[in-house]
Amino acid sequence: MHNEPAAVAEADRAEADRAEPCCGAPSGSRASERRKRVADAARMLFAEHGFHGAGMAQIATRSGVKVGQIYRDFASKEHIVAAIVEGDLNAFLDESLLHAAIDRGDAPAIRGWIRDLVERKAHPQESPLLPEILAESGRNDRISAILRCTDARVRACVLAALAALSSLPPETPRLAASADLIMTVMMGLCSRQIAGLGCESGGLAARVQQMIERELNALAAEFAA
Repeated sequence: MHNEPAAVAEADRAEADRAEPCCGAPSGSRASERRKRVADAARMLFAEHGFHGAGMAQIATRSGVKVGQIYRDFASKEHIVAAIVEGDLNAFLDESLLHAAIDRGDAPAIRGWIRDLVERKAHPQESPLLPEILAESGRNDRISAILRCTDARVRACVLAALAALSSLPPETPRLAASADLIMTVMMGLCSRQIAGLGCESGGLAARVQQMIERELNALAAEFAA
């Protein structure tokens, strides 16, 4: 960490070294509001200065929360990243919509959820932290763990959607192959956008959606009663 006051207790640092960040941190009322201020400030600073360029002292100044309190709420900067990712993922996945469609047996709505998921992933401009996470994951095991946790949660939702469409268990190899195809396409589109390569030439987005529809139609045909 950079620019951390000497007053931060050594015990806090030791706890930060032991803790393992992932999605799903608990939240409360006032504490939740304070954590959100810290996460919002960190998001902006990470986007402006990079993960290593933004120190805890800067996050404290931007958020108005003292460094010592930040360490009581978050064991490390990686845990702040985990909180940011958790909030983004909740909005991105819209799991309640998917599960409601599955409960109703609403195949068109489930297909629509998959199409919307791919479309959202193809436009990562509203997640400026994503490039930092991808870059840092190759050299930081804790950030890599956050990325794996996030990927597993998205993949589980995609598998649940495919299982509902095909009436097969999510662990079925055929569904796993389809889920991996969809996940790979989403990450490819997202990576090209982040790199500034664009995805508009030749109606690529529309063709990707057609490919996904073909895969869903193939699943439906293969396992029709």
